[in-house]
Amino acid sequence: MHTTITSATTIGIDAHLVDVEVDLSLGLINFFIVGLPDTAIKESRQRIQTALKNSGVRLPERKITVNLAPADLKKEGTLFDLPIALGILHASGNVKLSKEFLDETVIMGELSLDGRIKPIKGALAIAYDAKRAGKSRIIVAYENAQEASIITGLEVIGVKHLVELVTFLRHEKEIKPTVAPKISSQSRIKGIVDFAQVKGQHQAKRALQIAAAGQHNILFVGPPGSGKTMLAKRLPSIMPPMSFQEMLETSKIYSITGKLGTDPLVTQRPFRAPHHTISQAGLVGGGSFPKPGEMSLAHNGILFLDELTEFKRTTLEVLRQPLEGKEVCIARAQQVLTFPAGFVLVAALNPCPCGFLGDKTKDCVCPPHQIERYLAKLSGPLLDRIDLQVNVQAVKYDTITQKGVSYTSSQELSEGVDIAVEIQRKRLGPDTYNSVLTSDQVDQFCVLTQPAQQLMKLAFEKLRLSMRGYHKVLRVARTIADLDQSDIIDKKHIQEAVMYRSLDQTLNRFKGTKHETTLTCTSLDRHKPLLGNRTNSVL
Repeated sequence: MHTTITSATTIGIDAHLVDVEVDLSLGLINFFIVGLPDTAIKESRQRIQTALKNSGVRLPERKITVNLAPADLKKEGTLFDLPIALGILHASGNVKLSKEFLDETVIMGELSLDGRIKPIKGALAIAYDAKRAGKSRIIVAYENAQEASIITGLEVIGVKHLVELVTFLRHEKEIKPTVAPKISSQSRIKGIVDFAQVKGQHQAKRALQIAAAGQHNILFVGPPGSGKTMLAKRLPSIMPPMSFQEMLETSKIYSITGKLGTDPLVTQRPFRAPHHTISQAGLVGGGSFPKPGEMSLAHNGILFLDELTEFKRTTLEVLRQPLEGKEVCIARAQQVLTFPAGFVLVAALNPCPCGFLGDKTKDCVCPPHQIERYLAKLSGPLLDRIDLQVNVQAVKYDTITQKGVSYTSSQELSEGVDIAVEIQRKRLGPDTYNSVLTSDQVDQFCVLTQPAQQLMKLAFEKLRLSMRGYHKVLRVARTIADLDQSDIIDKKHIQEAVMYRSLDQTLNRFKGTKHETTLTCTSLDRHKPLLGNRTNSVL
């Protein structure tokens, strides 16, 4: 007898439905699984045979052939244990299922030797795509039921044991569909870390507020102990709350990689901080069956790269395309997979090997060639993709010991962020920020006053900005104007945006790149009537 059970497999972060075809026929007693299965699927024969025996079901004395269709699609994992076992039970007559039930149901789960049904990776992604494929029911392990029930309009049946599933299918026991958990609309981290704990560093806090409001990439440069890491770790406390669609996108990635844990949904923006020894594959993703890397795990959140110059240059260069396109493309001989990578990059580095280049309190002891070699890992194209570049100086003793002073808190900064984000949503739609404005949108929404245009022209010429750099200045200025609740970008907004773009020019100078002029505090002294007081010194 022949039967077909619908299951699914995951490729990248997407699910593909798979027909588990089971045929029982006369012949030598054997058990075959075909259809490009991996080793884990081939080993399922022993698990299924033992699970059926320990559940009180005798394996039929027939030749068992299982085909996973489409046969040219690679399959991996242990999620086909349950549909294969159920297909054998149905084909042998132990369980009778209607064609209508089989057509609208997706079944998946791993079997233990005693018949228990274990959870699998990717339940949320499979449930999401099963609903899109028109399925109305999904049967999964009890531990996966809450995760899959996030998808509305899909009946989710969570089962703990093969015997329990059989009694349910025979209508001897009722299993109520899993009710979707209530998802809180508030996903901002509160109470753990707060910007009020950071003394001083007002300019860095302001830059982080801009980064959170417009989802801009940011780079901190400063001596060791100046608070770069401390500042970065507090950015999640002012990031805008995640929308349900953002939660769903991020949760799918975590479900595929098995990092979802006990929570059915990721409700807080991810904060990923990989060590500088990470490989390219660890950062981008990869493997024989490609899986998401740290870039994708930081999707809709923050990717923090501390000690940026300690990363391998080849590893840093893979950031360039994702920073621009917000996705990662992994090409293999048989397939090309695309993973989402819409993260905010937060990077921190010391300006030289000893860490004190440009420090106001301690002299640098590094020879020029050593500084040049140290900064050579930061290419011009990579720096050009970082919107905000901030010099973080060491905090003075008086600031540390000052009593009775309240510093800017996360609550105060987040109020401005919420206002700016709401303005952007009205202008661009949900989950779209100023950092991803297209060139046409920049022309449409970045309207400058006459003094602002004059200043932008001066900055373009003196900073030798690329077209990308020019647009990034305007996008940052648009966010600053949104924080001021201004429809038009004024001169003061351009002044502040330009200040955050001058650091890469200074770093290039120390790397040995020669410029006739650099837009630093010294070179702009003669332009003070036009620029005002926004040109704080860098390095």
